Order: sequence, then structure tokens, then C-alpha cells
Amino acid sequence: MVDGATREVWLHRALFVGIALLLLFWRLLPLPMAMMSDCAETAGWCRFTVWLNRTPGPDLLLCVIFAWTMRRPDYLPALLIAAVVLLEDMLLDRPPGLWTALVLLASEFVRGRVALTRELNFGVEWLLVSGLMVAMLVVYRLTFAMVLLPQAGFGFAMLQVLWSVMCYPVVVFLSRYVLDLHKPAMGEIDAYGRRM
Repeated sequence: MVDGATREVWLHRALFVGIALLLLFWRLLPLPMAMMSDCAETAGWCRFTVWLNRTPGPDLLLCVIFAWTMRRPDYLPALLIAAVVLLEDMLLDRPPGLWTALVLLASEFVRGRVALTRELNFGVEWLLVSGLMVAMLVVYRLTFAMVLLPQAGFGFAMLQVLWSVMCYPVVVFLSRYVLDLHKPAMGEIDAYGRRM
């Protein structure tokens, strides 16, 4: 018989896969874009929506991975993260494995410092995650440049990182107060009796 702690771990893993698939489905939807010709010359709101349609959205899956790994690293094993991000790579027509490797390295960096970051306030956590997102972007773009692959402009890519950084507190808030994912307390043990 499965005990409650193990069931909770597997339920959260299934929930993570469901969230990832929902976010991926949303990114694949052919959403209509408003055109500037549809707007009146003086309609400020319409111009804003056109600009918003042309900017890249945040990488919410990356925010979820960082938020969950920072709070409950036992819920997201490395193999699960790699499988989900590799599927995203393939469906979004990115070079398979490059972004997956970067996400995996960054999440393992966070996982290895859970004991150190447990007592940090949210501001320091946000700064750490923001630094990791920027570092991932730089390594990703440098790799593209080394093999002479075409890529979007730096400003476009940096805008996506800024959106992701701004959305990270929202993801943390929803994870904490909707899904009850909190940082483990000192001395708390996981489902296998190991200290978290």
C-alpha cells in the first residue's frame, strides 16, 4: 500500500506534467495577432495590444521548474525535467537537447543549494533565479553563435527573460498558496526518510 507522502510526491509529479503540457499547448495555439491597420491612429490601447502581441511571452515552464525545485526538489527529479523540456524542444522546433541541458544544469544548481537557500528571503531567491535565467540566455545564444545558427535579436530574447523574471513571483505565489508548495523546514524528511 502506498503511504500518504509517496502519493503526494507522485500526485505533484503528475500535476507538473499536466501543467507543462497545458503551457506547451498554449504556446502551440495559433492565436490571432491584431494588426496595426485595424487600430485607429489615436487608439493608445490598441497600439499597446499590438505591441504586446509582437513581444515574446514569459517562459512559464522555466519559472515553474525553478519555483518547484527551490521549494520541493523531491517533486521534480532530473529525469522528469529533462523529459518535459526535451519534448518542448522538439515541439517548438528548437535544437533538441541544448535548452534541455541548460535547464537541467540550472535546476541541479538550484537543487544542490536547497539547504543554503532554505532560509533566504524571497528577494535573494528572485535575484538568484533571475541571474540563472540571464546566464542561460547568454550560454544559449553563444552556442548558437559558435555554430553560426540564425537566432532572434538579442533584445527580443532579453525581453522574454525579463517577462519570465517578472512572472516568477506570480508563479511562486500560486505555487505556495494554491498548491501549498513551501520550502522544507529544518529537519524535515522526504518520503524516503532522507533529510530535505
